[in-house]
Amino acid sequence: MKRLVLIPALHRATHRVGLHLQERGPGVTQGEAHLLAHLHESGGESTVAELHQAWGHKRSTLTDIIDRLEKQGLARRSVAAEDRRSVLVQMTAKGRRVAAAVHRELAALERDVLAQVDGGARAGFDALTAAIESTSRGTAASPTRRRRAR
Repeated sequence: MKRLVLIPALHRATHRVGLHLQERGPGVTQGEAHLLAHLHESGGESTVAELHQAWGHKRSTLTDIIDRLEKQGLARRSVAAEDRRSVLVQMTAKGRRVAAAVHRELAALERDVLAQVDGGARAGFDALTAAIESTSRGTAASPTRRRRAR
């Protein structure tokens, strides 16, 4: 049996980012933090469809994260003015402060990590993550694929 190499390392690294945020972040979960960081970089708002495309979460997971952000007073949902079928997620003033703190913490972590590797390592990482994303794209959406793979 061949041992897994990439997936366990990716899982550990992702878990470490979550622990880093838990230890140094502003008291939100990893999912909430990543959504807030995305909203921060998007000027404070995105549609649910844009968030889904950016993160690839199941819609129910994304809805749960947005619900929690709303309960904490960090975000609110509204109907998008340009397309009434779209739901817009906007940060509140409190959400902007928390998102800025999350973004600063993630930017510092990223800066410290990138300082330890050269451009070739970064290019390799980009190639690996792009390959994982393109190879696995759509596999979770097809129940017949899951059944056949068993």
